[in-house]
Amino acid sequence: DLDYGRIFVLAGSPGMTGAAALVCNGALRSGAGLITLGIPKSLNSIMEVKLTEVMTQPLPETREGTVALKAFNEIMPLLKNQDVLAIGPGLSQHPETKRLIRKLILHCPIPLVLDADALNALVEYTEMLAKIKSFVIITPHPKEFSRLFRVPISKVQQKRKDFALHYALKYNITIVLKGHKTIVAHKKRSFVNTTGNPGLATGGSGDILTGIIASFIGQGIDPFRASQYAVCVHGYAADLAVKDKTPISLIPSDLLDYLPRVFKTCGL
Repeated sequence: DLDYGRIFVLAGSPGMTGAAALVCNGALRSGAGLITLGIPKSLNSIMEVKLTEVMTQPLPETREGTVALKAFNEIMPLLKNQDVLAIGPGLSQHPETKRLIRKLILHCPIPLVLDADALNALVEYTEMLAKIKSFVIITPHPKEFSRLFRVPISKVQQKRKDFALHYALKYNITIVLKGHKTIVAHKKRSFVNTTGNPGLATGGSGDILTGIIASFIGQGIDPFRASQYAVCVHGYAADLAVKDKTPISLIPSDLLDYLPRVFKTCGL
C-alpha cells in the first residue's frame, strides 16, 4: 500500500453517503493502495457495509449529523501517514462543517483535492487559496467556478480556458474546470480533454473523478499530470460505458465497471 498511495477521504453526511462511496470506489478502481474514509460517526455502520475495501474513521459530528469542527484534532494526526487528502463530496453546507473544512485546508501538510462542499466552504473565502502551503487541485463545475471566483457563469463558459488559467496562476493551484471539454490549468499550462459525453452530466460522476485524481497523486504522479490523465480516463470510461448503457441510462457507478478496460488499453 505504500507504493500505491495512502488516501484520506473526508466526505459524506446524512442523505449523501453515496458521494463518499463514489469517491472511494473511484480511487480504488484507479489503483489506490489504502483508503481511509473520514465520516460522521453515526454513518459509520452504513459505510462499513457500503465499502468493503475501505477503512473508516468515525468522527465527531454536529447535532445534524455532519462532521463537527472538533474532528480537526482527530484528522490532523492521521494525515501524517497519508499521501493525499480528498475533501468535499457530500459533506453538506452546515456552518460548523464549513469551518472545519477551511481549518483543515489551511493546515493540511499533504496535497489536497477539493471538490463540491469543500469549494462551497471557500465561497466568500476565496483568498484563502493563496495561503495554503500544500499543493492544491480544485475540481469545480462552471456554477461552482462562478460562485468561487465571482465571475458570471455566461462569461466563464465563453472563455473557459482563459479563466481557468488566470485563476490557476493567481492562486498557484491546479484547476480542473469540468464540463464539455474539461480544462486542466496550472501556472501557464493548460490541457483540454476530448473524452467524455453528455452521459457524465449526472450527480456523482464528479465524485468518481475526485477519487481518480487523488489515487493518481497518491501513486506519485505529478499533480498536474495526475489531473490530466484522470479527466481523460474518466471520460474514456464514460465513452466505453455509453456504448452499452446509452447516454440516458448511464449512471456514475457504471464508470467504475469500465475503468479496468481503460487501464488495460492505456496503462498507467
